Amino acid sequence: MAQAEMDTGRRADALVSFVVPVYNVRDELGECLDSILSQTGDFEVIAVDDASPDDSGEILDDYARADPRIRVLHLSENVGLGGARNAGLAAARGTHVWFVDSDDWVAPGSLEALTPVLGDDPVVMFDYERSYPDGTVEPNPRSAALRPATTLDDNLALLTILPVVWNKVYRRDWLAEHGFTFANGYYEDVAWTYPVLVTARPIAVLARVCYRYRQGRASSILGAADRRHFDVFAQYDRVFAYLDAHPEYDEFRVPLFDRMLRHYAMLLTLPDRIPPTQHREFFLTAAESYRRHEPPAWRIPRGTTGIKPRAFAWGSYRAFRLAHAVSRIAE
Repeated sequence: MAQAEMDTGRRADALVSFVVPVYNVRDELGECLDSILSQTGDFEVIAVDDASPDDSGEILDDYARADPRIRVLHLSENVGLGGARNAGLAAARGTHVWFVDSDDWVAPGSLEALTPVLGDDPVVMFDYERSYPDGTVEPNPRSAALRPATTLDDNLALLTILPVVWNKVYRRDWLAEHGFTFANGYYEDVAWTYPVLVTARPIAVLARVCYRYRQGRASSILGAADRRHFDVFAQYDRVFAYLDAHPEYDEFRVPLFDRMLRHYAMLLTLPDRIPPTQHREFFLTAAESYRRHEPPAWRIPRGTTGIKPRAFAWGSYRAFRLAHAVSRIAE
């Protein structure tokens, strides 16, 4: 993968490197970059043009000519979101790294608020909110899990927060020490987030909204019902392969297995994810994943919360559909 970099002669390091992968986002890109450049603090921006077919690359070059804090990497071929993030991470010079998706934006004053927290802790988590096209803003439903400096050992609720890369700032040397990189395929955030969370000691927390997560973008995978969602199985394979390679984190196998099953069930029950003609196939693949990764200590929950996990264990799509119907009635 060849790449060309626009170098404007900036200094060798910064406190934070914003890594922004860019692909076909000409309409949203300016808002994202402006939100970063308006931050107060010591930072650089590594913008990665992932061989975008629109004029996003030209927009990046225009911004870089106007602001020396921006470096642009032009990839010669499309490598996907994970590969573009890896390219940006390799080029970063900051002591910390913040991955920002190019159709989202950073809330005003966020870097200034985060700066006092960015120290020796390998990971700093912060809050986010969803932003809809009609101007509606929806808070993170799991904000209560963001308690001060902690680890998963005493706050497993951190696993219930959306498994995304962009609601954290990472110490760059710590990422290099542990060899963290992004996998290919969709849902790549899963295979990054869970290994990072089980490994980080401690995890610092800033209970402040620092990120705006854009909803309703037509080209997003979250708005497309197609086979790309089957990539989720390979990503969870990577999560459990990481646990297999690090038995010191075995205590997290059961809660991560629970998160995996909830994720599969969610994808099967939301109308804009799996095409209806592929529901049974997706379910049966999920049941295979259940059998492949079931921890010895796992116990199916009692009551209605255990109906869907039991359906996965049985490999019964009919039982899963019945469980979903029961849960909808209970709501």
